[in-house]
Amino acid sequence: MTTSIKQTPPSTSTKRRMPGWAKVVTAIVLVLVVLFAGLRLSVLPGLRDLFGTETHDRSGPALLKSIQDMSRYDAASGNFQVVVDLEKDAKYLPDAIRGTRTLYVGAGTVDAYVDLGRLDKSDVTVNDDRTSATLQLPHAVLGKPALDADHSYAVSKQRGLLDRLGDLFSDNPNSERAVQKLAVKHIGEAAKDSRLTSRAEANTTGMLEGLLRSLGFKEVTVNYGA
Repeated sequence: MTTSIKQTPPSTSTKRRMPGWAKVVTAIVLVLVVLFAGLRLSVLPGLRDLFGTETHDRSGPALLKSIQDMSRYDAASGNFQVVVDLEKDAKYLPDAIRGTRTLYVGAGTVDAYVDLGRLDKSDVTVNDDRTSATLQLPHAVLGKPALDADHSYAVSKQRGLLDRLGDLFSDNPNSERAVQKLAVKHIGEAAKDSRLTSRAEANTTGMLEGLLRSLGFKEVTVNYGA
């Protein structure tokens, strides 16, 4: 008599049993997901202190390099804002491979002033009874544009694949210098097209008239163009 023994195939769960290292990796990933989700949703506020960053200022003391005596009267200041759209392309490569485009909002100020240090005795005429004075001043000029870092920012940065790979292996602190220089240039051009110098001359005239009349002068004439 022959007895047949039927073998039972291994269960699917036995075949697909997860190895131990995979379980460990999965558990770590789940823990990290829970931690970051808790940080993002503020469910676990105490974790922010645990994984937060600290800022340490280790800068050296500021050194005084020079002192310059000022003899100009800053009579007007203009606030300007410009949107810089700077694009750099490679000649024979598409933008997705090599190229950058930066959209930058630049805010800055330009001062207009009258240089009173250029005056000499011949530029000031006073009559004998000291009731009338005539001043000959140089025209107002524009100072250098000053970019306001607190109100200037990059709106967007688009970079090709090669540029992104380059950023991974290099730290370029001057990456925004090109758009900043362009912003300063455009702000300076806008100041030239404005009536900032005319406003500065009018304010200087008002200041001098008020000052001299408080000293007893009844007629004050201020001319520009020396």
